[in-house]
Amino acid sequence: MDIRILPSNIANMIAAGEVVQRPASVVKELMENAVDAGADQVTVVIQDSGRTLIQVIDNGCGMSPDQAVLCFERHATSKLHTAEDLHNILTFGFRGEALASIAAVAEVTLKTRREEDEVGCQVEYADSRHLSTEEVATARGANFSVRNLFYNVPARRKFLKSDNVEFKHIVTEFTRVALTRPDIGFTLTHNGKDVYVLKPAMSLKFRVRDLAGASVAEDLVDIGAETSVVAISGFVGRPDAARKMQGNQYFFVNGRYFRSPYLHKAVMKAYENLVPEGYTPSYFIYMDINPESVDVNIHPTKTEIKFEDDSIIFQTLFACIRQVLGRNSFGESIDFDTEGMPDIPAFSSNFEDFRPVAEPKLDIDETYNPFDNDGFPSVSSPFANTIGGLDAEAQAAHAPQARAPQATYASGYGSFVERRDDYGKLFEDKLSPGKQVLMVQGKYIVTTSRSGLMVINMSRAMERILYDRFVEALSKNVHVTQTALFPVNVYVGVENMCLFEEHAQMLASMGFDITPFGHDTVVVNGVPEGYSAEPGKVQAMIGDLMLVLADDHSALPEMMISNIASRMAKLGSFSADPVTNPAEAQRLLDQLFASENAEYTSSGRRIAALFPIEEIDKKF
Repeated sequence: MDIRILPSNIANMIAAGEVVQRPASVVKELMENAVDAGADQVTVVIQDSGRTLIQVIDNGCGMSPDQAVLCFERHATSKLHTAEDLHNILTFGFRGEALASIAAVAEVTLKTRREEDEVGCQVEYADSRHLSTEEVATARGANFSVRNLFYNVPARRKFLKSDNVEFKHIVTEFTRVALTRPDIGFTLTHNGKDVYVLKPAMSLKFRVRDLAGASVAEDLVDIGAETSVVAISGFVGRPDAARKMQGNQYFFVNGRYFRSPYLHKAVMKAYENLVPEGYTPSYFIYMDINPESVDVNIHPTKTEIKFEDDSIIFQTLFACIRQVLGRNSFGESIDFDTEGMPDIPAFSSNFEDFRPVAEPKLDIDETYNPFDNDGFPSVSSPFANTIGGLDAEAQAAHAPQARAPQATYASGYGSFVERRDDYGKLFEDKLSPGKQVLMVQGKYIVTTSRSGLMVINMSRAMERILYDRFVEALSKNVHVTQTALFPVNVYVGVENMCLFEEHAQMLASMGFDITPFGHDTVVVNGVPEGYSAEPGKVQAMIGDLMLVLADDHSALPEMMISNIASRMAKLGSFSADPVTNPAEAQRLLDQLFASENAEYTSSGRRIAALFPIEEIDKKF
């Protein structure tokens, strides 16, 4: 066995794997360094979702030429001096690994200048090697340009996802940093287009509004609690604004974002019995705690932390949210103030004994048929003389025996009425013999079969029909779009806009007509046949659709088509308009039994159940 010390450039690449997993990792590290440098304006410029260029510009304190070269060395940091400093960390970057790791897998150019320096310096690094240092004219602060990420690690570059997916991760990291410092202006530009232009906000609520949208911010309520262990502040969403797709769930401790499934359970426990199962409310929760009681050094990306006593944090957070939800009234209140209102007397139950109520009597001609006698009462009807404008002779002329065989002219009305023998068929909605159906509570269809009764689950039947339709649409690009009477605007956020752009062709092939509107909203002009076009259902459908699109569809083409069609069919079965009459029920059955597999859904759930006549006889 031959043991050797790794060269520094290879060791740096290993460290880079812990820090630089994708372009978003570079954005996170450089933005955090800019905030720590005291900048009040940070600009992020992205090209090709970070593959070509990641540029972060700040107006912070800047660095001297010597510091600009030293900052690329391993564990070079300005935050720590002694081991005790690890227990009192209030800044973002402190390990000194980020810049060394980035320089190991990309070409990096740094331009920086301090306020007291007349000229700045430009430092170039590539493959962990210092290439050059020279004087340049530059603004105060730091300007990092990271080009050709993973150019010397082809395997790592090959594992990057599509541009839309990578840019979504960049937006996520940008949002996390921007939410920690509402007093700083942030700008994000992608391929020459401004995605976010955030000015310093007057309050945290305004920063949340800028990033999450007005629809989210309007549904937030303030929370606050202060104990000897932790001080909690921030916002939580109204229970009725909870969504199926997780998004806008943020924890921050001492100004640093972190993930915590344990504390997420505390939030969900506070919302217990207030939101449907599978729904998640929005929350932006900020905690201030003694730095010595929290360890932020347990994860390479510093997104997981450890509290000294997390059970106390759990109970405090739960009680804080529960109290806010109980104190705020989210429904319409009832006004019991009767001052100045008229006095309404109270009547006893036997009030009608003193003032009996006479039920009005109506004269009804039970023999009247609008399709006989051209709509006029017969001569023998008690209402024969109640139609103005017709004398007895005219009424006699319209009697059945005096009527022309094909058409008559009603002089009193001045209209030509064409006689037909099948008027009733225009209005009767009857099924042909042997196809009677019965709908039960809007969930099931009961119909007869040769051997007994058949019960069909409507929702699962629609799921099977939509599945077959989507498979055909994805395989043969044959689809039917149901155009909405009025287009529906739905806010989806910048991150999820990437999903719709990436899967635009697939959505169009399935019958969706969805177009972007700005950088965070889509317009739904049409939905596939079978989906509901009602605005409320369309908005719920878009939320569910984002869940489907967020999954990784990188399997074999046949498996991908089947998986997407199955999930979209299940989504459509909930979004479809309800079956309200026997004709629609029969149409649903006809479409179901035209399928090659009408017994089970694509996920293997039974659609219909047959009850033989022998089993029915046993019940009696």
